[in-house]
Order: sequence, then C-alpha cells, then structure tokens
Amino acid sequence: MRLAGREVPVILPTLRDPRLHLAAVIISIHVLGQVALGFRVSVPQILAAILTCALVEVIVTYLQSGRLVWPASAMLTGSGVALILRVVGTERGDHWSWSGWHIFALVAGLSLATKYWIRYRDGHVFNPSNVGLVASFLVLGSRRVEPLDFWWAPLDGWMVIAYFIILVGGMIITRRLRLLAMATVFWVTLATGLALVAASGHCMTAAWALGPVCDWHFWWIVMSSPEVLIFLFFMITDPKTIPGDGRARLLFAAAIGVVSTLLIAPQSTEFGAKVGLLAGLVLLSPVRNVFDRLLGAGPVWHRLTAVPSAAPTRVFARGALMGASIVVLAAVIVLAGGPARRSAQAAVEAPAPTVNVSVDTDSIPVVTVDDGVAALNSDVAADDGRALALALAENLAIESEARRRSDPSLLRAVDHGERLVVMERRIEGDAVAKRRIVEAYSFESLHLRAIYGASTQLGPSLGFDAEGTLVQVTYDEDLNEVARESTPFATTFILNQATGDRWLIVSETSRP
Repeated sequence: MRLAGREVPVILPTLRDPRLHLAAVIISIHVLGQVALGFRVSVPQILAAILTCALVEVIVTYLQSGRLVWPASAMLTGSGVALILRVVGTERGDHWSWSGWHIFALVAGLSLATKYWIRYRDGHVFNPSNVGLVASFLVLGSRRVEPLDFWWAPLDGWMVIAYFIILVGGMIITRRLRLLAMATVFWVTLATGLALVAASGHCMTAAWALGPVCDWHFWWIVMSSPEVLIFLFFMITDPKTIPGDGRARLLFAAAIGVVSTLLIAPQSTEFGAKVGLLAGLVLLSPVRNVFDRLLGAGPVWHRLTAVPSAAPTRVFARGALMGASIVVLAAVIVLAGGPARRSAQAAVEAPAPTVNVSVDTDSIPVVTVDDGVAALNSDVAADDGRALALALAENLAIESEARRRSDPSLLRAVDHGERLVVMERRIEGDAVAKRRIVEAYSFESLHLRAIYGASTQLGPSLGFDAEGTLVQVTYDEDLNEVARESTPFATTFILNQATGDRWLIVSETSRP
C-alpha cells in the first residue's frame, strides 16, 4: 500500500499460521464466557487489551522494518491478558462496562513491552502475558485485580463445549509444534505435587465457594481447572520462551510443575494459588538456557547419562541419590504447605447447640434469592433459601435464649467473629445492668444474596436482607418481665460457614 508517498509492504497471516489457530481457541472461550459462562469481564475490557497490544506492535514493527505486519503475536498477548485478568467490581452480565478498561490496556501494553525491553541473545526472556499478569497481581493486589477463577461453572453443556475447545484445540496445536509431551509432563508433575499438598490437609478460600475448598476437593478443582489447561497448552509451551532441545523441554516442564507446587502450597486463598501457578513460569523462564546446556546433545549430557556396565556400585549410588532427592523434595512440598494447614486448623468446629428452640416454619415468609447465590456452586438455593432462613431464625432464637439465661457459652454454636463479640458484650452489659433482654424477630420479608468483603478471594458470605418486627422483652434478675417494646426493623444478617458445616451469624448491618 502507499503511505506518505511511498510503497509500504503489507504482510498478512496465512491460514496455516499456528497463531491463528490459537487465536481461534482463545476467542471462542471469550465468546463462551460472555454468552454462557458468566465471566466477570466486559467486551470493552477485552478489546482494550487486544487493541492496545495490536497498536503497539504495528507501530514498533513499522518503525523497525518499514513494513505493516499483521500483529498476530501481540493480539495473542492482549487476548491472553484479557482472558486471565479480572478487575474487582466487574460483575457477571456487565458485558459493556467500561470500568477498569484502562487497567486492561496498561497491563496488556506493559506485558507486550517486556518483549522489547527484556531480551537475551536477540530473543525475549519472558512469555509477555505471563510476566505481565504476575506483575499486575503482585503490584495491584487482590483488592483491585484478580486472576480468572479455577472453577468456572457447573459441568453442563456449555462447560463441556469449553473443555472440548480447550482440550482439542490445545492438543492439535501442541502436537503440531511437538510440545504435547511437554504439556503432559507439566500436568503430571503438578498433579503429583498437589496430591502431596492435598493429602497433608490443604485448604483455600475461593470466591465461588461458600466454604473452604479442602483436601482432595482442592486437588480436583485445581487439576481439572480450565485455567490450568490454558496455562499448560498455551502459556508454558510458547516456542519462543522454552528450551530448544526436546529432553530439556521435558525437564523444564517438570521444573515448572515443581516450582508452581511449592508456590501454591503455602497459599490459603485462591488468589495466592493462581498467582503461584503463573509465577512458576516467570521464575524459570530466565534460566531456560541452563536446561539446554545440561540436557542438550553435548558432552555434559553424555557425561550425565554415561553408565559404565562394569560399575554396579555407581549405578546403585545414582539410583539411591535420585530416590533420596525425590523423598527430600516431597518433604519440602509438605513443609511448604504448613502455613495453609495452620490457617485451616485455626478454625475450630462450632459446637452443636446444647439448647433446643422451636421455630414455626409457617412464620418464615417466601424468600427471594439473587441469581448470584445459585452461581456459587452450592445447593443453598435449591429450596429457594428456606432451609437457610430457618437456620437464621433458629440462630436468633438461641441468641435470645443465651441472653435470657445469661449464658454466653450458647453463642458459640450460632455466632462467629464480629457477631460473637457483640453478643458476648451484650450479655456482659445485661449482667452489669442486672437485667436480661430477650429479642424475638418476626420476619415479613427476606431476600438472600451473596456478600463479598474487601476481596472476593477471601470467599463469599450469604446475607439476608430482612424486614419485620422486633419484640424486646426486658426481665429482672428473677426473670420477671419489667418492659416490652415492639419496633420495626430492617437489617442484613450475614451468615458464613466459618468453622464447618453449620451456618453461623457473623455480623449484622442495619439498613435505612
């Protein structure tokens, strides 16, 4: 084409370009995420990342070579960033939200810039989207950004399609590039390492789970995660940022699996686990040439693999050393998971209620339930929230009985955190005032919704927006009634499975 009065070569991609095939897979997942899987990312955010990378690549390539080249690699970088990155506050269904678009553009642009700024021997050191994402998560933190969830949605028809696209597309592309074995080695290594972590009693909190994700459930969620499949098919197998020798690539993949396991093991939140997974590649990319030197077809490799037939003692010593190394590595992985295990063990199971209360089920009104509750992969919404509403009513009745008896020990069966402290102080105040107050709630409306704290990675709670009438009866120390007051109330009761299977009241917030 003619540009500024001169002929400029224009280079477009060919249909055989593997980058187009990879782009087709990623774009298909983006489309599924928008129309069926409820990804918390908007179209403007996706386009901001892709177009920023495309524009930067076109300009840089033109200035360097005087040609206009289709920015296939750059658009993959932007698309990869948009697939993994999430801005806190973007909700499901916000398809056209512009909130946080500048973060997507900035992270994508800086990711691509590492390809030009961080180089060694005429090649870039890091996978651009990988290093940019890890840097953004560490710098901005979980209150502003977070990675794509491990768990996407229940295994329905849409999820089957998503798995099919990722698995088939990934296998075709990696097999064509002769990298399928590398992807398989990584998965097997990570699966083995996380099996040790899970067996030792690991737990993590997640935005999509109402309680901790522990033990083998944790292992299955991570190892069957579409995000892990995307990482192994399309990120660690970037031909530009892996060793050149086939044997070196296999060891490189195994090393990434080990390092990622060690980084995931101490994490007690999904945010930390996902950053640990991605960071394994970031840490090993700068030393990939070491793998080529050790295992490439050269004298070092021959010395390592040479086994004299007349030296059985040496063969035994090498086998013993390898076995000992595996045992030590397994021990290190288990020890690395210590912080997460201690965090899980710190939560003591709430005791069973030692007092029986009677709640009339007919007094529970029809509960309205937000769609977000059902999206949390829970059966809470299966009965339209009535069972949880009954649990709330029983908890409130036991609180009142604790105040009537002046017995704070009853509270630990129904309260946790802030609510437990508040109710214990109320009982202490009753004792000082030489009175006992019993509260009875009569619900007129209940609306159930998901509630997140400062970071969704700390896990959700469930909140009942409740309205009705509160009757407060005041007794003296001999339990003689001295006053009775009836007032309307509008409040939000927040419940959480903080210590096990029981739903406990963790806080209460008054509403106007």
